[in-house]
Amino acid sequence: MDFELTEEQRAFAQTARDFAQAELAPHAAHWDAEGIFPREAIAKAGELGFCGLYTPENAGGLALPRLDATMVFEELAAVDPSTTAFITIHNMATWMLGTWATDAVRATWGEALTTGQKLASYCLTEPGAGSDAGSIKTRAQRTDDGYVINGAKAFISGAGSTKVLILMARTGSTEDGAKGISAFVVPADTPGISYGKKEEKMGWNSQPTRTISFDNVCIPHDHLLGHEGEGFKIAMKGLDGGRINIATCSVGAAQGALTQAQSYMQERKQFGKTLASFQALQFKLADMATELVAARQMVRLAASKLDAGAPDASTYCAMAKRFATDAGFTVCNEALQLHGGYGYIREYPLERLLRDARVHQILEGTNEIMRVIIARRMLDSDAPDAIR
Repeated sequence: MDFELTEEQRAFAQTARDFAQAELAPHAAHWDAEGIFPREAIAKAGELGFCGLYTPENAGGLALPRLDATMVFEELAAVDPSTTAFITIHNMATWMLGTWATDAVRATWGEALTTGQKLASYCLTEPGAGSDAGSIKTRAQRTDDGYVINGAKAFISGAGSTKVLILMARTGSTEDGAKGISAFVVPADTPGISYGKKEEKMGWNSQPTRTISFDNVCIPHDHLLGHEGEGFKIAMKGLDGGRINIATCSVGAAQGALTQAQSYMQERKQFGKTLASFQALQFKLADMATELVAARQMVRLAASKLDAGAPDASTYCAMAKRFATDAGFTVCNEALQLHGGYGYIREYPLERLLRDARVHQILEGTNEIMRVIIARRMLDSDAPDAIR
């Protein structure tokens, strides 16, 4: 594996870094404190292609490899993990539409989403179906005119502020389990859709999170993604990439925290010396950097496997998500500790990076579920060399 980035990848990363410093850094703390959804900043990100990084070109996307997308997301997340995480979710939803939608639906929504002029939410989780996604109960009943949707979704990022919903709903019986789930494109203002209150959260405050209820919501037949019964497969393909995305956001947050800690240790003095002069703190900084580099390389390995269509890609995506989100949170926490009391106040970005990174260990499948996925692969008698 070639660990060196190409000139094109470096240029993409630099563009993202410049954008983050210009458009996110001056406002991220304010967005967090006031719970502001930075719609205009996301639209500016769309002008650079950041809202359709790996979406197919026929939908207006850049069709980049997932590996290249991680370069962009990491740079953005180093400044604002919350806004970046929403951009990654939008990318996943837009990729699903661009890949599986009918030509008519793709023509209606593709370019609007890839340019960031309109935004999308991904609707899988339900009040009673979190880690067990195959047990969702939201139903899409086929009729002569289309589908009628009834049910509810929970913890939906962007809900109430986005224009299109990528929805997983049951078209088969509950006994069909995952095989009875289909995927749909649902305009967010369709009659019968209602949104719950904006959730008060520990972090991720620059993006709204709400429940969504569907009461006899009618959509045309051509709003089905792929074929009936393919929804769970589409969802799982999306989650492989989503796990890389959220792992990358953790790597970015950790890099942002580590950079802050490096600068602070050079400036802050105690007992007549800078903090950088104390070997115990030097060792802490060295461990943080080592964990961060290991997480970054694991994420890039998983992205490379996903790009190559490797049979063990899902396992490596799970491993990358588990390791990077745990390591990323730890690095943020250690960086805050190095700042002492200053790390705990909002004048410094450490407490925001820490709060935003914490939820990464929960979403896109909890880290406990990631361990289940990894262990199942390792214990599969048909894959004796699963981890080599």
